Amino acid sequence: MLETSLPELPVTIITGFLGSGKTTLLNQILQNNHNSKVAVLVNEFGDINIDAQLLVSYDDDMVELSNGCICCTINEGLVEAVTKILAREEKVERLIIETTGVADPLPIILTFIGTDFRDFTRLDSVITLVDAETFTPEHFESEVAFKQITYADILLLNKTDLVNQKQLTALETYIASIKKNPRIIYTQYAQVPLPLILDVGLTVTERGAEVSSAYPIEVLTDNYIAEEDHKHHHHSHHLEADGFISMSFQSDKPFDVYKFNKFLNDGLPLEVFRAKGIVWFAGSQLRHIFQLCGQRNDIKSEPWSTPPVNQLVFIGRHLDTDKLHQQLSNCLATSVTV
Repeated sequence: MLETSLPELPVTIITGFLGSGKTTLLNQILQNNHNSKVAVLVNEFGDINIDAQLLVSYDDDMVELSNGCICCTINEGLVEAVTKILAREEKVERLIIETTGVADPLPIILTFIGTDFRDFTRLDSVITLVDAETFTPEHFESEVAFKQITYADILLLNKTDLVNQKQLTALETYIASIKKNPRIIYTQYAQVPLPLILDVGLTVTERGAEVSSAYPIEVLTDNYIAEEDHKHHHHSHHLEADGFISMSFQSDKPFDVYKFNKFLNDGLPLEVFRAKGIVWFAGSQLRHIFQLCGQRNDIKSEPWSTPPVNQLVFIGRHLDTDKLHQQLSNCLATSVTV
């Protein structure tokens, strides 16, 4: 794969179910890297908080920052993206991969310990974030969520400020029932001292040898990485196994703010686990960043830098996508006031 002799690059995999705080943690690492040159692989740039003053260059699949960090998308595939990082003349000191919320981490782990990448990289740890408020085994009943916990080297129980001790104890008991001696760190807003999660050398690479023979090499690539496609309904092997699908909605007409709020309060299907996107409201001069995790939602506002448009992605189990699309269409303003 690669012919040049390179020092081993430490790799950290950040995983966790929908809305658990992965991107918040990633932003913290980028902002507090202490002059360490970090390469980050993500499925999309949209959620990464990149200070415009740090921006050096930008192309379709890479953002370069003045602090030495780079961010790449996995649009062309995980193997291709990692190869591109390793082949750069200006080397990085750390590689961090953020999976989607419905990704099985095992094929990504095996990419680094079951292929030629093991000669150039060192899998340092797998970090799984868990939303302490919304995560229950009964709620998710998800093979992916189960695997994210079982393959974690470190578990961050996030959003602990939103739960009481009884809920935390119940969650700890469940985790202990499926994972022996779990390493648990309690966090709020995914804030954690970086020395607790980076350069920890926790991944036991031998565990991959036991299962790698069951996986042909082609499964270690990108059909196991669920990318949230903004243009098409996206399915993957583990998404279908758990009954999850994603649905996108786009419109060049604004929403009526009252209709949209009523939809969130009264019409949002319980099957929706996660939603995010850009929202345009009639009569508003601002661009609204929409995030929804379970029954919680948040909208932040900022000036538009592009022509106004609605762009939303919903992820859930057994969604009636036609009905959901119609519900959103019904929220559009009948007359536009800008």
